[in-house]
Amino acid sequence: MDRNSSTERTLTSLSESFERYLQDKGKGRAGDGGNYRRNAARELERFAGWTAGDRGADDWTGIVPDDADRAPTFEDLDERIFREYARHLAGDRGLKQNTVQTYYRYISAWCGWCVNEGYLEAHYAQRASAMAPLPEDSGRKPGDQQAWTSEQRHALTQHVDARARAAVETYTTLAEDTNLVDKQRARYEALKAARDRALVVVLAYTAVRVGELLRDPNDPRRRGVRWEDLSLEDGSMDVYRKKQQWDAASLPDPVISPLRSYRRLMDPPTERWPVFPTFDQRTLATLVQDELADRGEQPAAIDERRNEYARDLLLTLDEDIRPPSITTDGARSILQRLSDTADIDIDHPKHDYLAPHGGRRGMGEVLVRAFGYTVAARYLDNSEEMVRQRYSHIEAGELGDVATDALEAVDDVDRS
Repeated sequence: MDRNSSTERTLTSLSESFERYLQDKGKGRAGDGGNYRRNAARELERFAGWTAGDRGADDWTGIVPDDADRAPTFEDLDERIFREYARHLAGDRGLKQNTVQTYYRYISAWCGWCVNEGYLEAHYAQRASAMAPLPEDSGRKPGDQQAWTSEQRHALTQHVDARARAAVETYTTLAEDTNLVDKQRARYEALKAARDRALVVVLAYTAVRVGELLRDPNDPRRRGVRWEDLSLEDGSMDVYRKKQQWDAASLPDPVISPLRSYRRLMDPPTERWPVFPTFDQRTLATLVQDELADRGEQPAAIDERRNEYARDLLLTLDEDIRPPSITTDGARSILQRLSDTADIDIDHPKHDYLAPHGGRRGMGEVLVRAFGYTVAARYLDNSEEMVRQRYSHIEAGELGDVATDALEAVDDVDRS
């Protein structure tokens, strides 16, 4: 059965997905070891019991409709369910604030995996409304938030670069007598790898907020950057900033070549095309069918036209059917996939992958250490006061070095 089919999303019980998820996240050849697997398994078991109505409260019957006699399935999940579970963790079990956050992260990570595997259409657990009942993590300090280290940044960018180079080379070196479908499949894989590389380097080096770069379904002004917003010659990109206005962001040298190569490969029909379009097949299939129908095509003709292409994305390029940009949830899913395939060592209490905001914070670390808070604030589009607060751990470390030098100087005087 196709794992991405709506039938499997509807009928598969939640518990059937747990072992697959835990095996993917576990350590060892069989994926059956590791502290993360053990802790995640415990929380998933508790979540499964809660969804089935086992909460110890008379008024809670679980997430299955009262007229259905079955175990909970993915059909029953949406952001309201995760909001209710967040409320349950925060209020029903007497847990500490940080513990609530930790337990919810295990469920959220599983939810993200389910999106990648096709069980869920969206990362409901990361929606703002779902997380609203969670308490503030009172123990978090600015330096505790994820920031890509130079080693992680290098490992991820090298990984996506190698993948893109290999995919593009495979496509561009196909024999002339290769059949059309195989050529289309190779082009699609090259486009996907090139898009992923471009997305990673932009997040890694520009310090642009992911919400400024990609589409927000709840804000029509944030439709994702288009090619018309980029000036590769000038090294700049227009983005809709957090401060509710358009502004130019810098595109440093490591970003230019991957974007230029990606654009040549895509050859967008117009400048209004998104730089980072969705590759989701369900979304593109619906888009193509609706657009061709609006152009007067009959269903049979539409099916025939689609059958000429290995992927609907390639048809959208030929027919100038502009797809939507990927969303911030989509970017998280991509980075989860790439972090796994790159086998990057990640030790963080909240994320088991390199999250999009970590690229921005990682660049902030680099800029503060190299050029100070004033320059970093300009690049990050933040006030200097905010940057000083967010990266206060850097100044604290530098002051510690000053204090050490002062103590050593005093000791030298005393000994002389």
